[in-house]
Amino acid sequence: MFNTMAKNRNGFYVKMKFFPTKNPKPEKAKPFFVKHFKWILWFSLSFYFFAKFLNSHETGTSIIKTIKTTTIINHSHRALSESKVDNGLLNGLKVYVYELPSRYNSDWLSNARCRNHLFASEVAVHRALVNSDFRTFDPTDADFFFVPVYVSCNFSTVNGFPAIGHARTLLSSAVEFISTELPFWNRSNGSDHVFVASHDYGACFHAMEDRAMADGIPEFMKNSIILQTFGVKYPHPCQDVEHIVIPPYIPPESVKSTLSKSPIDGQRDIFVFFRGKMEVHPKNVSGRFYSKRVRTEILRKYGNDRRFYLKRHRFAGYQSEIVRSVFCLCPLGWAPWSPRLVESVALGCVPVIIADGIQLPFESTIPWSEISLTVRENDVAKLGSMLDDVATTNLSVIQRNLWDHKLRQAVLFHDDMETGDATWEVLVSLSKKLGRSRRRSRVFSE
Repeated sequence: MFNTMAKNRNGFYVKMKFFPTKNPKPEKAKPFFVKHFKWILWFSLSFYFFAKFLNSHETGTSIIKTIKTTTIINHSHRALSESKVDNGLLNGLKVYVYELPSRYNSDWLSNARCRNHLFASEVAVHRALVNSDFRTFDPTDADFFFVPVYVSCNFSTVNGFPAIGHARTLLSSAVEFISTELPFWNRSNGSDHVFVASHDYGACFHAMEDRAMADGIPEFMKNSIILQTFGVKYPHPCQDVEHIVIPPYIPPESVKSTLSKSPIDGQRDIFVFFRGKMEVHPKNVSGRFYSKRVRTEILRKYGNDRRFYLKRHRFAGYQSEIVRSVFCLCPLGWAPWSPRLVESVALGCVPVIIADGIQLPFESTIPWSEISLTVRENDVAKLGSMLDDVATTNLSVIQRNLWDHKLRQAVLFHDDMETGDATWEVLVSLSKKLGRSRRRSRVFSE
Protein backbone atom coordinates (compact mmCIF):
# COMPACT_ATOMS: atom_id res chain seq x y z
CA MET A 1 0.00 0.00 0.00
CA PHE A 2 1.25 3.51 -0.59
CA ASN A 3 -0.13 7.06 -0.33
CA THR A 4 -0.01 9.84 -2.82
CA MET A 5 -1.40 13.36 -3.08
CA ALA A 6 -2.83 14.67 -6.36
CA LYS A 7 -4.07 18.18 -7.11
CA ASN A 8 -7.51 18.46 -8.72
CA ARG A 9 -8.71 21.19 -11.10
CA ASN A 10 -10.05 23.36 -8.22
CA GLY A 11 -6.75 23.49 -6.40
CA PHE A 12 -7.65 21.02 -3.65
CA TYR A 13 -5.49 18.13 -2.77
CA VAL A 14 -7.02 14.72 -2.70
CA LYS A 15 -5.44 11.96 -0.82
CA MET A 16 -5.65 8.65 -2.54
CA LYS A 17 -4.76 5.19 -1.35
CA PHE A 18 -3.96 2.26 -3.62
CA PHE A 19 -4.40 -1.19 -2.31
CA PRO A 20 -3.27 -4.22 -4.28
CA THR A 21 -5.87 -6.86 -4.85
CA LYS A 22 -5.39 -9.77 -2.60
CA ASN A 23 -5.80 -12.35 -5.32
CA PRO A 24 -5.18 -10.59 -8.67
CA LYS A 25 -6.43 -12.38 -11.73
CA PRO A 26 -3.44 -13.70 -13.62
CA GLU A 27 -2.83 -12.00 -16.98
CA LYS A 28 -3.47 -14.22 -19.96
CA ALA A 29 -0.18 -15.16 -21.61
CA LYS A 30 0.33 -13.57 -25.07
CA PRO A 31 1.32 -15.76 -28.01
CA PHE A 32 5.06 -15.81 -28.80
CA PHE A 33 4.59 -14.09 -32.18
CA VAL A 34 2.64 -11.18 -30.64
CA LYS A 35 4.97 -10.82 -27.69
CA HIS A 36 8.08 -10.63 -29.85
CA PHE A 37 6.55 -9.04 -32.93
CA LYS A 38 9.04 -6.15 -33.10
CA TRP A 39 12.05 -8.46 -33.01
CA ILE A 40 10.61 -10.86 -35.54
CA LEU A 41 9.81 -7.98 -37.92
CA TRP A 42 13.32 -6.51 -37.58
CA PHE A 43 14.96 -9.88 -38.19
CA SER A 44 12.77 -10.62 -41.24
CA LEU A 45 13.51 -7.28 -42.90
CA SER A 46 17.23 -7.59 -42.20
CA PHE A 47 17.34 -11.08 -43.68
CA TYR A 48 15.39 -9.92 -46.76
CA PHE A 49 17.75 -7.04 -47.58
CA PHE A 50 20.84 -9.15 -46.87
CA ALA A 51 19.62 -11.92 -49.21
CA LYS A 52 18.82 -9.35 -51.90
CA PHE A 53 22.34 -7.93 -51.62
CA LEU A 54 23.90 -11.36 -52.00
CA ASN A 55 21.78 -12.15 -55.02
CA SER A 56 22.63 -8.85 -56.72
CA HIS A 57 26.33 -9.32 -56.02
CA GLU A 58 26.34 -12.84 -57.43
CA THR A 59 24.51 -11.76 -60.59
CA GLY A 60 26.92 -8.88 -61.16
CA THR A 61 29.91 -11.18 -60.82
CA SER A 62 28.46 -13.59 -63.37
CA ILE A 63 27.90 -10.76 -65.84
CA ILE A 64 31.49 -9.58 -65.47
CA LYS A 65 32.79 -13.10 -66.04
CA THR A 66 30.63 -13.46 -69.14
CA ILE A 67 31.86 -10.16 -70.57
CA LYS A 68 35.49 -11.10 -69.98
CA THR A 69 35.03 -14.51 -71.59
CA THR A 70 33.31 -13.04 -74.62
CA THR A 71 36.04 -10.41 -74.96
CA ILE A 72 38.81 -13.00 -74.97
CA ILE A 73 37.03 -15.25 -77.46
CA ASN A 74 36.27 -12.42 -79.87
CA HIS A 75 39.73 -10.86 -79.64
CA SER A 76 38.11 -7.45 -79.85
CA HIS A 77 40.22 -4.48 -79.04
CA ARG A 78 39.06 -4.70 -75.45
CA ALA A 79 41.05 -7.96 -75.39
CA LEU A 80 44.11 -5.97 -76.37
CA SER A 81 43.70 -3.59 -73.44
CA GLU A 82 43.12 -6.50 -71.05
CA SER A 83 46.37 -8.12 -72.17
CA LYS A 84 48.15 -4.90 -71.26
CA VAL A 85 47.07 -4.84 -67.66
CA ASP A 86 46.94 -8.55 -66.94
CA ASN A 87 50.41 -9.18 -65.61
CA GLY A 88 49.27 -12.74 -65.00
CA LEU A 89 50.01 -13.41 -68.68
CA LEU A 90 53.70 -12.95 -67.88
CA ASN A 91 53.69 -14.12 -64.29
CA GLY A 92 56.99 -15.81 -63.57
CA LEU A 93 58.35 -15.58 -67.13
CA LYS A 94 62.15 -15.35 -67.12
CA VAL A 95 64.49 -14.66 -70.04
CA TYR A 96 68.25 -15.11 -69.91
CA VAL A 97 70.13 -12.73 -72.22
CA TYR A 98 73.51 -14.04 -73.37
CA GLU A 99 76.39 -11.63 -72.89
CA LEU A 100 78.18 -12.16 -76.18
CA PRO A 101 81.48 -10.59 -77.28
CA SER A 102 80.92 -7.12 -78.75
CA ARG A 103 81.66 -8.28 -82.31
CA TYR A 104 78.21 -9.88 -82.38
CA ASN A 105 76.25 -6.77 -81.41
CA SER A 106 77.51 -3.55 -79.84
CA ASP A 107 80.38 -3.06 -82.30
CA TRP A 108 77.80 -2.54 -85.04
CA LEU A 109 76.35 0.43 -83.18
CA SER A 110 79.29 2.54 -84.36
CA ASN A 111 76.97 3.27 -87.29
CA ALA A 112 74.15 5.40 -85.88
CA ARG A 113 71.68 3.97 -88.40
CA CYS A 114 71.98 0.57 -86.77
CA ARG A 115 69.53 1.42 -83.99
CA ASN A 116 67.03 3.46 -86.05
CA HIS A 117 66.46 1.84 -89.46
CA LEU A 118 63.45 -0.37 -90.27
CA PHE A 119 65.31 -3.61 -89.40
CA ALA A 120 66.43 -2.29 -85.99
CA SER A 121 64.02 -4.43 -83.94
CA GLU A 122 66.99 -6.77 -83.37
CA VAL A 123 68.64 -3.94 -81.43
CA ALA A 124 65.43 -2.72 -79.75
CA VAL A 125 64.40 -6.13 -78.40
CA HIS A 126 67.89 -6.69 -77.02
CA ARG A 127 68.00 -3.34 -75.25
CA ALA A 128 64.49 -3.79 -73.85
CA LEU A 129 65.22 -7.25 -72.46
CA VAL A 130 68.50 -6.15 -70.88
CA ASN A 131 66.60 -3.49 -68.91
CA SER A 132 63.53 -5.63 -68.25
CA ASP A 133 62.22 -7.01 -64.98
CA PHE A 134 61.74 -10.30 -66.82
CA ARG A 135 65.47 -10.76 -67.30
CA THR A 136 67.19 -13.33 -65.13
CA PHE A 137 70.92 -13.54 -64.52
CA ASP A 138 70.59 -17.17 -63.46
CA PRO A 139 70.35 -19.33 -66.61
CA THR A 140 69.07 -22.30 -64.59
CA ASP A 141 65.99 -20.20 -63.78
CA ALA A 142 65.28 -19.18 -67.39
CA ASP A 143 62.29 -20.14 -69.52
CA PHE A 144 63.89 -18.73 -72.67
CA PHE A 145 67.38 -17.68 -73.81
CA PHE A 146 67.83 -14.62 -76.02
CA VAL A 147 70.75 -14.62 -78.47
CA PRO A 148 71.58 -10.96 -79.31
CA VAL A 149 73.24 -10.94 -82.74
CA TYR A 150 72.87 -7.90 -85.01
CA VAL A 151 72.98 -8.97 -88.65
CA SER A 152 71.17 -6.03 -90.31
CA CYS A 153 73.69 -3.28 -89.63
CA ASN A 154 76.13 -4.11 -92.41
CA PHE A 155 75.02 -1.37 -94.79
CA SER A 156 75.92 -1.60 -98.47
CA THR A 157 78.19 1.17 -99.72
CA VAL A 158 76.44 0.95 -103.11
CA ASN A 159 72.78 1.51 -102.19
CA GLY A 160 72.84 2.05 -98.43
CA PHE A 161 70.57 -0.93 -97.70
CA PRO A 162 71.52 -3.64 -95.20
CA ALA A 163 73.67 -6.35 -96.75
CA ILE A 164 73.07 -9.61 -94.90
CA GLY A 165 75.36 -11.99 -96.76
CA HIS A 166 77.36 -12.40 -93.55
CA ALA A 167 74.34 -13.30 -91.40
CA ARG A 168 74.62 -17.10 -91.47
CA THR A 169 78.31 -17.05 -90.62
CA LEU A 170 77.89 -14.58 -87.77
CA LEU A 171 74.94 -16.46 -86.26
CA SER A 172 76.67 -19.81 -86.58
CA SER A 173 79.70 -18.40 -84.78
CA ALA A 174 77.49 -17.10 -81.97
CA VAL A 175 75.79 -20.48 -81.53
CA GLU A 176 79.16 -22.21 -81.39
CA PHE A 177 80.26 -19.74 -78.72
CA ILE A 178 77.23 -20.17 -76.45
CA SER A 179 77.11 -23.95 -76.86
CA THR A 180 80.72 -24.33 -75.72
CA GLU A 181 80.55 -21.78 -72.89
CA LEU A 182 77.25 -22.94 -71.32
CA PRO A 183 75.25 -26.21 -71.50
CA PHE A 184 71.81 -24.77 -72.22
CA TRP A 185 71.85 -24.82 -76.02
CA ASN A 186 72.84 -28.48 -76.13
CA ARG A 187 70.40 -29.36 -73.35
CA SER A 188 67.40 -28.32 -75.46
CA ASN A 189 69.02 -28.42 -78.91
CA GLY A 190 68.23 -24.71 -79.09
CA SER A 191 64.45 -25.10 -78.82
CA ASP A 192 64.15 -22.53 -76.00
CA HIS A 193 66.52 -20.04 -77.67
CA VAL A 194 65.20 -16.89 -79.34
CA PHE A 195 66.69 -14.99 -82.31
CA VAL A 196 65.58 -11.90 -84.26
CA ALA A 197 65.43 -12.02 -88.07
CA SER A 198 64.01 -8.62 -88.97
CA HIS A 199 64.62 -8.46 -92.71
CA ASP A 200 62.62 -9.30 -95.83
CA TYR A 201 62.41 -13.09 -95.66
CA GLY A 202 63.28 -13.53 -92.02
CA ALA A 203 65.19 -16.66 -91.03
CA CYS A 204 66.13 -17.42 -94.66
CA PHE A 205 68.44 -14.35 -94.60
CA HIS A 206 68.06 -13.18 -98.18
CA ALA A 207 66.18 -10.23 -99.72
CA MET A 208 65.11 -12.11 -102.89
CA GLU A 209 62.34 -14.66 -102.31
CA ASP A 210 63.54 -17.34 -104.71
CA ARG A 211 67.06 -17.27 -103.28
CA ALA A 212 65.69 -17.18 -99.75
CA MET A 213 63.49 -20.20 -100.41
CA ALA A 214 66.34 -22.09 -102.04
CA ASP A 215 68.72 -21.42 -99.13
CA GLY A 216 66.09 -22.09 -96.48
CA ILE A 217 66.55 -21.68 -92.74
CA PRO A 218 70.05 -22.49 -91.39
CA GLU A 219 70.06 -26.02 -89.99
CA PHE A 220 71.34 -24.91 -86.58
CA MET A 221 68.33 -22.56 -86.11
CA LYS A 222 65.52 -24.92 -87.13
CA ASN A 223 64.65 -25.86 -83.55
CA SER A 224 64.73 -22.29 -82.22
CA ILE A 225 62.15 -19.50 -81.98
CA ILE A 226 62.54 -16.72 -84.54
CA LEU A 227 61.13 -13.21 -84.12
CA GLN A 228 60.63 -12.12 -87.71
CA THR A 229 58.82 -9.45 -89.66
CA PHE A 230 58.08 -11.93 -92.44
CA GLY A 231 54.90 -13.95 -92.12
CA VAL A 232 52.36 -15.47 -94.51
CA LYS A 233 49.31 -17.66 -94.02
CA TYR A 234 50.35 -20.32 -96.50
CA PRO A 235 53.22 -22.84 -96.39
CA HIS A 236 56.57 -21.17 -96.93
CA PRO A 237 60.06 -22.52 -96.20
CA CYS A 238 61.14 -19.23 -94.60
CA GLN A 239 58.63 -19.60 -91.81
CA ASP A 240 58.95 -23.37 -91.44
CA VAL A 241 60.18 -22.88 -87.91
CA GLU A 242 58.71 -21.85 -84.55
CA HIS A 243 58.29 -18.10 -85.00
CA ILE A 244 56.54 -14.93 -83.87
CA VAL A 245 55.64 -12.24 -86.41
CA ILE A 246 56.77 -8.85 -85.12
CA PRO A 247 56.36 -5.32 -86.51
CA PRO A 248 59.23 -3.59 -88.33
CA TYR A 249 61.01 -0.92 -86.35
CA ILE A 250 59.86 2.71 -86.39
CA PRO A 251 61.52 5.07 -83.88
CA PRO A 252 58.89 5.93 -81.25
CA GLU A 253 60.49 9.34 -80.82
CA SER A 254 59.63 10.26 -84.43
CA VAL A 255 56.00 9.25 -83.90
CA LYS A 256 55.80 11.23 -80.67
CA SER A 257 57.30 14.30 -82.37
CA THR A 258 54.83 14.11 -85.27
CA LEU A 259 51.82 13.76 -82.99
CA SER A 260 52.96 16.68 -80.85
CA LYS A 261 52.50 18.89 -83.91
CA SER A 262 49.41 17.24 -85.40
CA PRO A 263 46.99 15.39 -83.10
CA ILE A 264 45.83 11.98 -84.19
CA ASP A 265 42.19 13.14 -84.39
CA GLY A 266 43.05 16.35 -86.23
CA GLN A 267 42.17 17.41 -89.75
CA ARG A 268 42.89 14.86 -92.49
CA ASP A 269 42.85 16.58 -95.86
CA ILE A 270 44.56 13.81 -97.87
CA PHE A 271 42.15 11.06 -98.92
CA VAL A 272 44.63 8.36 -100.05
CA PHE A 273 48.36 8.55 -99.37
CA PHE A 274 51.43 6.70 -100.60
CA ARG A 275 55.04 7.77 -100.78
CA GLY A 276 57.63 5.28 -101.93
CA LYS A 277 59.12 3.34 -104.78
CA MET A 278 56.79 3.17 -107.79
CA GLU A 279 58.02 2.42 -111.28
CA VAL A 280 56.28 3.07 -114.57
CA HIS A 281 58.05 -0.09 -115.73
CA PRO A 282 58.99 -2.12 -112.63
CA LYS A 283 62.64 -2.98 -112.44
CA ASN A 284 63.42 -6.48 -113.60
CA VAL A 285 66.03 -7.93 -111.25
CA SER A 286 67.07 -11.28 -112.69
CA GLY A 287 63.52 -12.02 -113.76
CA ARG A 288 61.90 -10.69 -110.59
CA PHE A 289 59.43 -7.81 -110.82
CA TYR A 290 59.36 -5.43 -107.89
CA SER A 291 56.10 -5.48 -105.88
CA LYS A 292 54.69 -7.97 -108.40
CA ARG A 293 53.84 -4.85 -110.45
CA VAL A 294 51.22 -3.80 -107.84
CA ARG A 295 52.77 -0.38 -107.23
CA THR A 296 53.13 0.18 -110.95
CA GLU A 297 49.42 -0.53 -111.40
CA ILE A 298 48.52 1.90 -108.62
CA LEU A 299 50.59 4.65 -110.26
CA ARG A 300 49.19 3.92 -113.72
CA LYS A 301 45.57 3.85 -112.56
CA TYR A 302 45.56 6.66 -110.00
CA GLY A 303 48.56 8.86 -110.81
CA ASN A 304 46.25 11.61 -112.11
CA ASP A 305 43.41 11.03 -109.64
CA ARG A 306 43.14 14.06 -107.33
CA ARG A 307 41.91 11.86 -104.48
CA PHE A 308 45.26 10.01 -104.48
CA TYR A 309 48.37 11.69 -103.09
CA LEU A 310 51.10 9.53 -104.67
CA LYS A 311 54.77 10.51 -104.39
CA ARG A 312 57.76 8.56 -105.67
CA HIS A 313 60.61 10.47 -104.00
CA ARG A 314 61.95 10.38 -100.47
CA PHE A 315 60.95 13.11 -98.03
CA ALA A 316 62.34 13.19 -94.49
CA GLY A 317 59.14 14.68 -93.06
CA TYR A 318 56.76 12.23 -94.70
CA GLN A 319 55.16 11.30 -91.34
CA SER A 320 53.53 14.74 -91.40
CA GLU A 321 51.76 13.57 -94.57
CA ILE A 322 50.59 10.31 -92.96
CA VAL A 323 48.97 12.10 -90.03
CA ARG A 324 47.03 14.24 -92.53
CA SER A 325 45.75 11.21 -94.47
CA VAL A 326 42.58 9.16 -94.19
CA PHE A 327 43.82 6.02 -95.98
CA CYS A 328 47.45 4.91 -96.29
CA LEU A 329 48.39 2.35 -98.92
CA CYS A 330 50.59 -0.50 -97.67
CA PRO A 331 51.43 -2.53 -100.79
CA LEU A 332 54.04 -5.27 -100.78
CA GLY A 333 57.59 -4.52 -101.88
CA TRP A 334 60.04 -7.35 -102.36
CA ALA A 335 58.43 -8.97 -99.31
CA PRO A 336 54.78 -8.76 -98.14
CA TRP A 337 55.36 -6.62 -95.05
CA SER A 338 56.07 -2.90 -94.97
CA PRO A 339 57.09 -0.27 -92.37
CA ARG A 340 54.13 1.76 -93.63
CA LEU A 341 51.89 -0.60 -91.69
CA VAL A 342 53.38 0.50 -88.36
CA GLU A 343 53.52 4.17 -89.31
CA SER A 344 49.89 4.14 -90.43
CA VAL A 345 48.66 2.55 -87.20
CA ALA A 346 50.85 4.77 -85.01
CA LEU A 347 49.68 7.94 -86.78
CA GLY A 348 46.01 7.06 -87.13
CA CYS A 349 45.81 6.58 -90.90
CA VAL A 350 43.70 3.57 -91.93
CA PRO A 351 46.12 0.97 -93.39
CA VAL A 352 45.09 -0.42 -96.77
CA ILE A 353 47.01 -3.70 -96.91
CA ILE A 354 47.78 -5.00 -100.39
CA ALA A 355 49.76 -8.20 -99.93
CA ASP A 356 47.98 -11.49 -100.52
CA GLY A 357 48.22 -13.99 -97.67
CA ILE A 358 50.19 -11.75 -95.32
CA GLN A 359 50.33 -12.65 -91.64
CA LEU A 360 50.25 -9.49 -89.54
CA PRO A 361 52.09 -8.86 -86.27
CA PHE A 362 50.51 -10.10 -83.02
CA GLU A 363 47.31 -11.23 -84.73
CA SER A 364 46.04 -12.90 -81.56
CA THR A 365 45.77 -9.56 -79.75
CA ILE A 366 45.68 -6.74 -82.32
CA PRO A 367 42.22 -6.61 -83.99
CA TRP A 368 43.50 -5.95 -87.51
CA SER A 369 40.11 -6.54 -89.14
CA GLU A 370 38.66 -3.67 -87.06
CA ILE A 371 41.38 -1.11 -87.84
CA SER A 372 42.52 -1.81 -91.41
CA LEU A 373 41.35 -2.75 -94.90
CA THR A 374 42.65 -5.62 -97.01
CA VAL A 375 42.63 -5.45 -100.80
CA ARG A 376 43.69 -8.29 -103.08
CA GLU A 377 46.65 -7.61 -105.35
CA ASN A 378 44.49 -8.25 -108.42
CA ASP A 379 41.89 -5.71 -107.25
CA VAL A 380 44.07 -2.59 -107.08
CA ALA A 381 42.26 -1.18 -110.11
CA LYS A 382 39.12 -1.04 -107.93
CA LEU A 383 40.78 0.84 -105.06
CA GLY A 384 39.01 4.12 -105.73
CA SER A 385 35.48 2.76 -105.52
CA MET A 386 36.34 0.50 -102.57
CA LEU A 387 37.67 3.38 -100.48
CA ASP A 388 34.77 5.62 -101.46
CA ASP A 389 32.38 2.96 -100.16
CA VAL A 390 34.21 2.72 -96.84
CA ALA A 391 34.31 6.50 -96.47
CA THR A 392 30.52 6.70 -96.78
CA THR A 393 29.71 3.73 -94.53
CA ASN A 394 31.92 2.65 -91.61
CA LEU A 395 34.98 4.91 -91.74
CA SER A 396 34.20 6.60 -88.43
CA VAL A 397 33.99 3.23 -86.66
CA ILE A 398 37.33 2.11 -88.08
CA GLN A 399 38.97 5.39 -87.07
CA ARG A 400 37.55 5.22 -83.56
CA ASN A 401 39.07 1.74 -83.15
CA LEU A 402 42.35 2.76 -84.76
CA TRP A 403 42.89 5.83 -82.62
CA ASP A 404 43.05 3.79 -79.41
CA HIS A 405 46.48 4.61 -77.99
CA LYS A 406 46.95 0.96 -76.96
CA LEU A 407 47.26 0.00 -80.63
CA ARG A 408 49.97 2.57 -81.18
CA GLN A 409 51.78 1.18 -78.16
CA ALA A 410 51.56 -2.41 -79.41
CA VAL A 411 53.44 -1.77 -82.67
CA LEU A 412 56.28 0.33 -81.26
CA PHE A 413 59.48 -0.86 -79.57
CA HIS A 414 61.06 1.11 -76.72
CA ASP A 415 64.55 0.85 -75.25
CA ASP A 416 62.95 0.51 -71.83
CA MET A 417 60.08 -1.91 -72.27
CA GLU A 418 56.67 -0.45 -71.48
CA THR A 419 53.55 -2.36 -70.57
CA GLY A 420 51.75 -3.17 -73.81
CA ASP A 421 54.52 -2.21 -76.24
CA ALA A 422 55.95 -4.45 -78.98
CA THR A 423 58.52 -6.18 -76.75
CA TRP A 424 55.78 -6.78 -74.18
CA GLU A 425 53.71 -8.43 -76.92
CA VAL A 426 56.71 -10.60 -77.81
CA LEU A 427 56.90 -11.79 -74.21
CA VAL A 428 53.15 -12.45 -74.15
CA SER A 429 53.56 -14.58 -77.29
CA LEU A 430 56.50 -16.44 -75.74
CA SER A 431 54.52 -17.03 -72.57
CA LYS A 432 51.75 -18.66 -74.62
CA LYS A 433 54.32 -20.99 -76.15
CA LEU A 434 55.61 -21.97 -72.75
CA GLY A 435 54.00 -25.29 -71.88
CA ARG A 436 52.64 -25.95 -68.43
CA SER A 437 54.81 -29.02 -68.11
CA ARG A 438 57.88 -26.89 -68.64
CA ARG A 439 56.84 -24.58 -65.82
CA ARG A 440 56.08 -27.49 -63.52
CA SER A 441 59.40 -29.18 -64.22
CA ARG A 442 61.27 -25.97 -63.40
CA VAL A 443 59.35 -25.52 -60.16
CA PHE A 444 59.95 -29.12 -59.09
CA SER A 445 63.66 -28.90 -59.88
CA GLU A 446 63.91 -26.00 -57.48
